[in-house]
Amino acid sequence: MKLLKQLLNFYLNSSIHVALSCYALVRITFHVFHIQYDNPMALFVFFGTIVGYNFVKYDALVRVKKKPIGNLLKIIALCSLISIVLVGYYFFQLKRITQIVSFGILAITALYTLPFFPNRSNARNWAGVKIYIVSLCWVGATLVLPLINAEIPFTSDFFIKCIQRFILVFVLILVFEIIDLANDDPHLKTVPQMIGVKKTKLLGFLLLIPFWFLEIFISTFNYHDALINLVMVVILMLFIAFANPNRSKYYTSFWVEAVPVFWWLMLAYN
Repeated sequence: MKLLKQLLNFYLNSSIHVALSCYALVRITFHVFHIQYDNPMALFVFFGTIVGYNFVKYDALVRVKKKPIGNLLKIIALCSLISIVLVGYYFFQLKRITQIVSFGILAITALYTLPFFPNRSNARNWAGVKIYIVSLCWVGATLVLPLINAEIPFTSDFFIKCIQRFILVFVLILVFEIIDLANDDPHLKTVPQMIGVKKTKLLGFLLLIPFWFLEIFISTFNYHDALINLVMVVILMLFIAFANPNRSKYYTSFWVEAVPVFWWLMLAYN
C-alpha cells in the first residue's frame, strides 16, 4: 500500500496526470473539429505540459530557495529531461506556424515563472493574474495549436470553443483555489481570497451556464456531445459544491484534474 501511494505521489508530482488532462483536451479538440489523430501534436502538448508544469513548480524551489534535491526530485528532474528531449523531437514534426505560436505560449509560461522585470516578482505572484494566465495557456496549447497545425480556419466555432475552454479551465482553477485557500499567500489575491468561498462557488456555477449553452451555437452541434457536456457540467458543479479548504490534496490534484480525461473518454467511447 505504501508503494502504491509513493507511485501515485510521483505520478502527480511529476505532472504526468495534468499532462494527461491536457492530452485529453487535445483529443477533444480533434473530435469536435473532425481532425484526424495527429500523434506529434498530441504528444508535443503532453510532454510540453510535463516540462512546463515541472519548471513552474520546482524552479523557485531549487533556484531561489536552494533547497537540497532529494531522490524524488532527482527522478522528477530525469522525467523532465526525457520530456524535454521528446518535446524537441515532436516540435520539429509540427508545421512552421505551429512552432512559432508554441514559442508564444512558451514565453507566457516563462513570464509566469521567471522575474523578467526589475524589482518585480514573476507573473505567478502578481495579484489576481495567475488564473487568467493559466487558462490562456491551456486554451492555446489544447485548442489553438491543434487547429493551426491541422490548418483549420478560425471560424465562429473556433471562438466559441475558445471561450468554452477558457471557462472550463477557469472553473477548474477556482476549485484549486478554494482547496488551497488556507495555504495561499494573501498577496496573491485569488478569487476566494477576494470574494470568499461561497461567492467563488456561485461564480463557478454561473460560469458553467454559458459554458454549456454556447454548445448550441456551434455549427457541428449534435445532441450526443451536448448531453455529454451536460454530464460534465453536473460533475463540475458537484466538485465545486463539495470543495472546501479541508479537503485532501488528492481532491484536486487527482480527481478534479481528471475531469478532462473523463470527458474525453465519454466522447470517445459512446
